[in-house]
Amino acid sequence: MTAFYQFGPYRLDAKAGILFRGSAPTALGQRAVALLQALVSRPGIPVSKDALIEAAWPGLAVEDSNLTVQIAALRRLFEQETGGQRWIETLPRRGYRYVGPDVMTEEEKGPRTAAAMATATLALPDKPSIAVLPFDNLSGEISQEYFADGMAEDIITALSRFRWFFVIARNSSFTYKNRKVDVRQIGHELGVRYVLEGSVRKSRSRLRISVQLVEAATANHLWAEKYDGAVEDVFDLQDQIAEGVVGAIEPSIRRAEIERARRKRPENLDAYDFYLRALPHAWAFSPDENAKALPLIDEALRLDSGYAPAHGLAAFCHLRGFAWGDVKDGDKATAVRHARTVLSTDTDDAMGLAFCGLVVGFLERDFDIACSAIEKALALNPNSAQAFGLGAAVYSLVGRFDTVIDYAQRSIRLSPFDPLRYVALNALGRAYALTDRHEQAIEAAQRAIQANPRFAPAYVWLVIGHVRLGQIAQAQEARRRLLQVDSNFRFAQWVGFVSASSEQHREAIALPLREAGVPE
Repeated sequence: MTAFYQFGPYRLDAKAGILFRGSAPTALGQRAVALLQALVSRPGIPVSKDALIEAAWPGLAVEDSNLTVQIAALRRLFEQETGGQRWIETLPRRGYRYVGPDVMTEEEKGPRTAAAMATATLALPDKPSIAVLPFDNLSGEISQEYFADGMAEDIITALSRFRWFFVIARNSSFTYKNRKVDVRQIGHELGVRYVLEGSVRKSRSRLRISVQLVEAATANHLWAEKYDGAVEDVFDLQDQIAEGVVGAIEPSIRRAEIERARRKRPENLDAYDFYLRALPHAWAFSPDENAKALPLIDEALRLDSGYAPAHGLAAFCHLRGFAWGDVKDGDKATAVRHARTVLSTDTDDAMGLAFCGLVVGFLERDFDIACSAIEKALALNPNSAQAFGLGAAVYSLVGRFDTVIDYAQRSIRLSPFDPLRYVALNALGRAYALTDRHEQAIEAAQRAIQANPRFAPAYVWLVIGHVRLGQIAQAQEARRRLLQVDSNFRFAQWVGFVSASSEQHREAIALPLREAGVPE
């Protein structure tokens, strides 16, 4: 017979009938200890009321209320631990189940998980991993159960399109339906780093759906949102929520992955970690931040010369010269080389493809290839805010402004706080400026500047909008801010880069900049 059970900070000495927290004994009585032993000896397995009563009151006939009192005592004790109030789960009309931390026994010298020890704890995949749990139906109406299940299934399907995610299949994540299991335990059992939870509540003719993204190892909440809609729009609402949730999850997980890479010791970094560390510097798209990103990308490619996401990011960083009007032949050649490397492979990295489409469009004027790369990225991941935003910039080069406005707005809707949103907003400002919607152009430019104050091109649309509206003082202030960001800015070469497809567009940009006194 097992004499000792270790779980969390507790050690149960079954022979002595004492539960220790650390080295100190708790005040738990013998009947409560007997109940606890019956539960932790079979973690994750339901234990009937009859079996528990026999364990604590052998040979005696007692009321169920006695069992309830002792279970309550256990729960009061465990409440002092994070999530401890959920360690003992009530199974209505069936009994109870232990779903707390892994249990270590003296004989086994190893953990016993709450999945009834059917499988060992799974190792984490080498890319971000997520499980979408079945959504809780809080409506009290069984008819809403299908909607709750359908919501989770749609999100699983949409997340599966993100090739850089490892997504647990529905048949596995739905084994937790109607079970209250600690998220850390789920992370262990399914081998995932992130868990998405949700609930559905119906109130008269309205529906409210709540979702939250949790880091499994720490139970920290990374993101949460609520969605409301009319019952009669249930299926449209389901589609909208799936799209919105997926669009928000990707940047949330990227941020969490970046922080995880930052916490790792340098000697433990691999190509993926160096790429993650480079991302926030590359996203900033300023000369100083660019200089920090490139060595990290080079190190990623040194470790894995065929790593497509790093090649795409390198192409994006070497492109940056166009924004400040100082493109060097070496930077241009290097950007194109990295971009063509990605485009020549059968990569499924949507963001890398979108970066490369941007580079080929701006630097080589190969608009067919550039647009093809964007559309392939969106086919791989129809919910990628980054691909839509970069696509808006590509289509702005060829004057397809309806597409620019559509893609930019979809990018911002999918991820309103995305670190690359200034690219979409800048493209939106250009589209409005060149279709004589100057108040909207100014608004888009101001939002782009708010997202990235060091991004010089956004100030250009601000200058142009104010000049076209006759607001000369505001235009000159925008010019001052532009030159403060980049004192070497000269618009003649820059205009050639952003308006190569149309002489009319070049003049529409150059004339107001000249009138505002921007150096040529």
